Amino acid sequence: MYVCLCKGVTDHEIRGMVHHRGVTTMRQLRDELGVSTQCGRCARCAKDVLQEALAECQGCSADTSFAAAA
Repeated sequence: MYVCLCKGVTDHEIRGMVHHRGVTTMRQLRDELGVSTQCGRCARCAKDVLQEALAECQGCSADTSFAAAA
C-alpha cells in the first residue's frame, strides 16, 4: 500500500529499508525516502510501518536495539 502519496513511497519500500539497509528511525526514513517531508499526513502511518518492520527484523543484521526510542 502507499504510505506517502507525495513521494510515492510504499510500505514495501519502508520494510525493505529496514531489512536491507538497516534503517531504524523516522529521521533515516525521511532522509532516505523523503517520507513526511511535504504535507506530513503520512508520518503516523510511516512510523507504524517502521515499528512493524523493526519488530519483524529480530534476525536482521541491522542493530535495532535503540529503535524503540525513535
